[in-house]
Amino acid sequence: MAKRKWGRRAILALAIIGFWSFLSSLGTGGTLNVVELELKDLVRAKSDEERRPFQEIQIIRIDDTSLEQLGQFPWDRSLHAQLLEMLAEAGAKAIFLDLVFAEPSDPAADEALREVIARYDNIILPAVFNFKPVQQAAGELETESVSYPTEAIGVPDEQTAHINVMPDSDGTVRMLTLGVSDTDGTMVPAASVRLANYILGDELQIHYNADAGSWYRGEEVIPTNGRSQVKIDFFSEPREVMTADTGYESQAYFDVLTGNIPAEYYQDAVVLIGPWAAGMQDEYVTPANPNLKMYGVEIHSNMVQSLATGAFFIDAPEALNYGLIALLTLLPLMLFVSGRVSVILYFSLTAGYLLAWIAVYMWYSTFLTVSYPLLALTSAFIASIVVQVIDERKERGRVTTIFGRFVPRSVVDELLASGEEVKLGGQRKDITVMFVDIRGFTPMSERLQPEEVIQVLNAYLDLCTKAVFRWNGTLDKFIGDGVMAFFGAPVDLPQHPEMAVRAALEMKQQADVLEQQCVEQFGIGVKFGVGLHCGPAVVGNIGSEGLRLDYTAIGDTVNLAARLESNAMPGQILISAPLQARLGDAFATEDIGEIKVKGKEMPVRVYAVTGAAQ
Repeated sequence: MAKRKWGRRAILALAIIGFWSFLSSLGTGGTLNVVELELKDLVRAKSDEERRPFQEIQIIRIDDTSLEQLGQFPWDRSLHAQLLEMLAEAGAKAIFLDLVFAEPSDPAADEALREVIARYDNIILPAVFNFKPVQQAAGELETESVSYPTEAIGVPDEQTAHINVMPDSDGTVRMLTLGVSDTDGTMVPAASVRLANYILGDELQIHYNADAGSWYRGEEVIPTNGRSQVKIDFFSEPREVMTADTGYESQAYFDVLTGNIPAEYYQDAVVLIGPWAAGMQDEYVTPANPNLKMYGVEIHSNMVQSLATGAFFIDAPEALNYGLIALLTLLPLMLFVSGRVSVILYFSLTAGYLLAWIAVYMWYSTFLTVSYPLLALTSAFIASIVVQVIDERKERGRVTTIFGRFVPRSVVDELLASGEEVKLGGQRKDITVMFVDIRGFTPMSERLQPEEVIQVLNAYLDLCTKAVFRWNGTLDKFIGDGVMAFFGAPVDLPQHPEMAVRAALEMKQQADVLEQQCVEQFGIGVKFGVGLHCGPAVVGNIGSEGLRLDYTAIGDTVNLAARLESNAMPGQILISAPLQARLGDAFATEDIGEIKVKGKEMPVRVYAVTGAAQ
């Protein structure tokens, strides 16, 4: 037995390890990817003190105010030439204009921009890369075309940088692409790389080593993926107004151009000029605030500071993740026992792994995979108790299958919830009993074909059943062309008299519709007669314990409800005086008077329900 036990666990372990390792090798996707990314965003969230922005990084906004003052965009390029010259003359350390000039414009304006760029080599203009829709290999970036600044402006290569912002699979920007190879294989650095080098000293310059195929910050290799991407930090909230501690300082383009903000203000600053208006379609979702998009010029500013601080984070090697999957599969299969101890052990291992995940991030700047190891752990936990669960489900299925043939589903659910054996006997309960019978069924049977009779009968019984179940009743049985049901058992219903009457009214309403259909289709209509009475009855399993049990109700309450139904006229709902008293003013009733019923020495007072109270 022990060998079979451990052999089964070994098979389960191999299956679990193989399954989750295979999925992990394909890369996380969908919901799992979202979990991984959101967890990383959570632990990398910074306090105001931690995300204090560099004061030398400053933004000039092409915002709504500037658009109102300078007119419809795009503006004459001579305005940009004028602003760039003002900033360069004032001693700005570097200037990045986040606008694409792929096509020539007015020759004079282009020439003005060309002259300024030629005079000041610290001015950087963007290039936009267009990638092939289908990449030959996963994790790579193959360029289809590049939109460089137009030759009319004549931007040197060393003053050109790419501005491609590439969101993750969930649409959130977390990565900086340090450089992209153009169609000739030349590595074009990101704008943030060029700008960060104006902040960093000579010994920490960021550069690409083609022989090594790696990016470096000084002599330190930057941990990039196959696309030359690295995770970045965010030091500002989207569209954040600068305070003493948070937010990059930003000014309106118009204010700087007109001298309201003196150009000398930007002396020794790294200046980024770019769109700051929703209509310019340059905004992205970031971890800094998933509900408010961040403008591209803000993202580039954060990228510059990330590179300058050098706090790079990497993902753990795949081999380590496979090892963790194996470890968290084998541990529970070897240690788990059934019962409460296994649950405690499962949550302890889960908590321990999450703490280890945070520790590795804090000490080694490395992200372990979360989803697959924990899913392997969960799978092993489930596998360790699967035999017990299967046995329990088999027993539950046996009871459901057998007992469910004879009683309503609600009775089966109550029996299974109680955990008691099926046995003879019942209990005294206060219930409302309903009997329903089709009036005119015999004449209809004589006039219609048997198949048509069954069709009509099934339709009537179906609407009765639906009405009973909709108002939380229990369908006891079909009695030929009639129905017996009760309310208040097996589940206690404090308002069972009202529930029963509402079910009867619904039957009457639906029966009128069905009667009209029968008249149109068969030329004959039938109606219901309904009887209702409330009171004590014995409800439980009655019959042969070894062969057949019925869950039903017996007692005088049941008998009187049946007698009322037999006295009901077509389309009439008769209720007893005790039931009418419990209903109060909830329904409109008509006093029928006293009638003599079989089994009762004295006449009983009867009421007809005509509808809900007005």
